Formats: sequence, C-alpha cells, structure tokens
Amino acid sequence: MSWQATPQGKRGRTQTYSDAAIQFCLTIKSLFGLPLRQTIGFIQSLLKLAGLDWSVPDYSTLSRRQQTLQVKIPYQKSSSALHLLVDSTGIKVLGRPCTVAVA
Repeated sequence: MSWQATPQGKRGRTQTYSDAAIQFCLTIKSLFGLPLRQTIGFIQSLLKLAGLDWSVPDYSTLSRRQQTLQVKIPYQKSSSALHLLVDSTGIKVLGRPCTVAVA
C-alpha cells in the first residue's frame, strides 16, 4: 500500500494521499467512533509509535474525501471482544486481514 497518491495524469492539482491512506483513517474513525479531529490525532500517534515520519491528512482533506469513499470493515460476529492489531505490516481485525493496510 502506498500512503502517498500516485499522479493520475489529469489536469489540476494531484492528490497528496492515496485512497488507501484515506480509507485507513476513515476505518479507524469508524471503528472507534471518533470525530475527524480526534481521528487525526490518533493516526498521528499510531504513526509515531510505528516509527514512521509520514504526514497525516488534515481535517478538510478527510472531510472532502470521505464523501466519495465507503468504509468497508470485514466483520465476523463474535461473542468475545474485538481485537484490533495495527503494526507496520497492516491492520488485522479478529485475526483476519482487512482491506486496508499500512506498509
């Protein structure tokens, strides 16, 4: 997964963040029920803990792009608690790989 967007060859300003990066942020927002500004701070903390010096999408970027992206969280009904693992290889929910991963 690439955090930075690749040029599309279209006119105008290119996107800074890839759809996967925005999807990751929105997945975290949805999983924890956070407002966008708290999500940004949480993602900054996660990236810092992972030792990555990546920039995080700002509020207006997430707000605009969430209108066009749908958050898809694979979920398997369980009677136990939900375990979320975030490491340098990606995100796993209940031990199964998600559609969004951070490389």
